[in-house]
Amino acid sequence: MKNRKLELISGNIFTYLLLIIIAILTLFPLIWLFGTAFKPSTDDISTTLTSWLPSQPTWQNFIIVWQNYPFGKYLYNSFLIAFLTVCLNLILCSLAAYPLARINFLGKNTIWAFIISTIMIPSQIIMIPLFILAVNLKLRNTYLGAILPNLVSTFGIFFLRQAFKEVPKELEEAAKIDGCSEFDIWWHIMIPAVRPALVTLAFFIFIGSWSDFLWPLIVLDNLDYYTLPLGIAKLANSLDLDWRLISAGSIISIIPVILLFILVQQYIIPTESGSGVKG
Repeated sequence: MKNRKLELISGNIFTYLLLIIIAILTLFPLIWLFGTAFKPSTDDISTTLTSWLPSQPTWQNFIIVWQNYPFGKYLYNSFLIAFLTVCLNLILCSLAAYPLARINFLGKNTIWAFIISTIMIPSQIIMIPLFILAVNLKLRNTYLGAILPNLVSTFGIFFLRQAFKEVPKELEEAAKIDGCSEFDIWWHIMIPAVRPALVTLAFFIFIGSWSDFLWPLIVLDNLDYYTLPLGIAKLANSLDLDWRLISAGSIISIIPVILLFILVQQYIIPTESGSGVKG
């Protein structure tokens, strides 16, 4: 028994040491990013460990970026596009997932198989047809054009379908006895029951939209509609390339995501839909 305990302790120690090493390796790029962003112009930009941290931290790089580049506009565009993408995805994905999870109808399995099969199609393949569609609909250099490919996601439908399937049938049956329509059941019963799943999906969609680079690069060429990834790329491609400014701009772009995670992390939990049923 004593040897067994020693084996368990040694195994836990090895596991924690391995996780610590992986965490440190993962954090190295962030440490360099933050260190470079706060470096004064007199400090050397180097990847050596001894010069990663600034000698005298300064906010000057952030001030230069904010004053000389329209990062306020980039932030507004990114937030608006991400917010609209999240709202549309939650509505459309839940409307598609609910009947696939709770309603029996002809061709249900075929439709579901078709939806799932779209996961195997790389998004890059449909960029040209989407661009032609955006141009024909006069959506180029518009917020709606930037949202177009992300109106609904297969992952979102799959994720919410699984969440809806976990809701006890007793809730649905009680609502039908009370005279609720399918829409009322979806809105008043199912949506509150899968709220943690909706929050989790919203967070993932927000991150995906916030960091999207390829499609905005294709459909947007007007600086007034640039998002943060495009703004940082423009900053990096400028003639006066300065990694201090690029690092400062990158930190500005990731701070909203970090703050959002801090705000919603308590809601990102497994769906406990069974809590609505009491025996």
